[in-house]
Amino acid sequence: MTTHVLTDTGVLTGRSLRHISRSPDTIITTAVTPTALMLLFVYVLGGAIDTGTSESYIDYMLPGILLITIASGVAYTAYRLFLDMQGGIFERFQSMPITRSSVLWAHVLTSLVANLASIAIVVAVAFLMGFRTGASVGAWLAVVAILVLFTLALTWLAVIAGLSAKTVDGASAFSYPLIFLPFISSAFVPTDTMPAPVAWFAENQPVTAIVDTLRALFGQEPVGTDIWVALAWLVGILVVAYAGAVVIYRRKVS
Repeated sequence: MTTHVLTDTGVLTGRSLRHISRSPDTIITTAVTPTALMLLFVYVLGGAIDTGTSESYIDYMLPGILLITIASGVAYTAYRLFLDMQGGIFERFQSMPITRSSVLWAHVLTSLVANLASIAIVVAVAFLMGFRTGASVGAWLAVVAILVLFTLALTWLAVIAGLSAKTVDGASAFSYPLIFLPFISSAFVPTDTMPAPVAWFAENQPVTAIVDTLRALFGQEPVGTDIWVALAWLVGILVVAYAGAVVIYRRKVS
């Protein structure tokens, strides 16, 4: 049974990846907005922002930019899933001996691959703009693991949006609040510079803990309790989103 699931998922993931390989503008478009934000903040606004640290502003802001990259990329998962639903692909799959869960996992794994490619582009641009880190191999692996977990959590939210949406615009619109969330966090400015109510929200939402963890890993600093708060948020969102997506999917295909 496990082998059957893995085989089905592999075949369907290959199908989705072929679609992306024929239209690489998806990955490029996902990387354009974060890159534009880096250029804007570093070369236009960065000089007026006091982060209270000695690190360069590109080093300070990159973790937040990486999260925005992922939040932008998962919108395409909801979009592709919606098109499959509307195009009758799911009904066609139901008539074939394919494991039901493999259909969703194929979209999720495709999202993971596409987002990692977009992140690689953004990180490469960041290095060209002056980003520097002395992070060890272990720290880099921890960064990648957190970004993978973040991608999976947001992608399962995208699956819910793709399955539930009534229109194409509605399928991808769910990502707008996710893209905006890093701006009300420690991603671009310290939270203690914000008005008290905004600062309270910023300090108690998941993005701040994730950003602070990534920043500490890049800066070779102790991560403290931030990493456990970040992991609690990510695992919690992932579990709830996965369960919700499975329930909605079963209702759709039953």
